[in-house]
Amino acid sequence: MIKLTFVLTRLPHLSREAFQDYWLNTHAPLVASVREPLRIRRYVQLHSLPADVSASLRQSRGGPESYDGVAQLWWDSFEDMAGAGDEAAREAGRLLLEDERRFVDLSRSPLWWGVEHVIF
Repeated sequence: MIKLTFVLTRLPHLSREAFQDYWLNTHAPLVASVREPLRIRRYVQLHSLPADVSASLRQSRGGPESYDGVAQLWWDSFEDMAGAGDEAAREAGRLLLEDERRFVDLSRSPLWWGVEHVIF
């Protein structure tokens, strides 16, 4: 299994609540609608709590400003994901990126590929 982890920062004009509502109730159904052509096995959203909930933890560790959420998407393999390279998959990818631009500050939202190592 490979995983894409996407740490999301909202666009400045959105409140955290508005961002998370759009992400859960508009973007998530869009992702679900294109899961087959993109061969996505699993999609999970982790929504941040209000910043004050984590402030003391962040400060005690000298951590950076918080993010608004984390999205994680799983595929069976890079080969399987690459097999979703037909026109339907390309269109699905364009559709998702276009929607992300409506609520995610892409320039401040890192993403990366990784392999899970389950410890317990």
